[in-house]
Amino acid sequence: MKENQMGKNLIIAFVAFFAGALLLYGVMYFFPEPFMKTVTEEQIKEIKNVTVTDTGLADAVEKVYDAVVVVKTYVNKQLYATGTGFVYKIDDDTAYILTNNHVIEKGNSIMVEFTNGALEEVEVNGKDLYSDIAVLSLDADKIDKVASLGSSEDARIGDTVFTVGAPVSAATYSGTVTRGILSGKNRLVGVSLSNSNTSDMMMSVLQTDAAINSGNSGGPLMNANGEVIGITSLKLASTGVEGMGFAIPIETAIHFANHLEKGEAIDRPFLGISMRSLAEAQYYHSELRNVELEEGVYIESVEAGSAAEKAGIKAGDIIVEIDGKKVDSIAYVRYLLYNHSVGETMKAKIYHDGDTIEVDIVLSPKSS
Repeated sequence: MKENQMGKNLIIAFVAFFAGALLLYGVMYFFPEPFMKTVTEEQIKEIKNVTVTDTGLADAVEKVYDAVVVVKTYVNKQLYATGTGFVYKIDDDTAYILTNNHVIEKGNSIMVEFTNGALEEVEVNGKDLYSDIAVLSLDADKIDKVASLGSSEDARIGDTVFTVGAPVSAATYSGTVTRGILSGKNRLVGVSLSNSNTSDMMMSVLQTDAAINSGNSGGPLMNANGEVIGITSLKLASTGVEGMGFAIPIETAIHFANHLEKGEAIDRPFLGISMRSLAEAQYYHSELRNVELEEGVYIESVEAGSAAEKAGIKAGDIIVEIDGKKVDSIAYVRYLLYNHSVGETMKAKIYHDGDTIEVDIVLSPKSS
């Protein structure tokens, strides 16, 4: 009897479950709107209860913000130009500020304005035209924050980067933060030293799509940790190109700053030659038009006693390669030359009297 009763109970339970399922299906089939509305409302309630927090780079910005200054250049007590700089070092009682040479090069006096509005006159310890680096200094007790230096060498393409500066108008837009990514490394960019359309030399720089405008020059380019990996420079930007800003790697800047902060001149190697592009030389010298060279730099003259003369280079020769790299412009010759130090030997291939020869040039400073 017990077994029969248990069997009946199982059958009843199964029938009840099946009937309930059919009933639920019927309700959903014939009256879907109220049911789906209830489910949707519950889902919306769950979504509304989720809190999304994105602080972005705010913490990183705070680490460097008060170390950034507006650099004001005065000529005869009149404001001539503004740019950006940042405190990168305190040594004993002296604080040091990095900026671009072109921001301060024409000034009689330089002032810096801090984020709290304080305005201080600074000393120009040193500046360098070719690296576009300048070092300023003032008493350390005027400083609230020093920027942390990072590594551009460790930075990866695609990393988040940001700038802090005073674009366009220091009075209106000082402390502006722009954000982007590291778009490229080791970019060779032409630089004009005379504000012309001609590239006088080349620099190896970082590329970013973070906005860099007039007034940003000399400011820091930072990684997502708030560490400086470069110095932004509008001088490296090309007119008519958007979304391409450039910065001098911090390692390069500090290399020169270590000399400039002590008032030391940057000792660069000097070849002792005047140059023309090959195309320009062929225009002025008809005898060169039959020379079967696609690239090269023509040597117009050679100074007596110079490194070039001691290596046997003569006027009328054509530089074809330096250190195994084909030479296609005067700017590139200077770039390859300035990768060397005084006293080093630079290898070059020269087109001389119809033949290509190899020469070793022992590099000397301009003063020798």
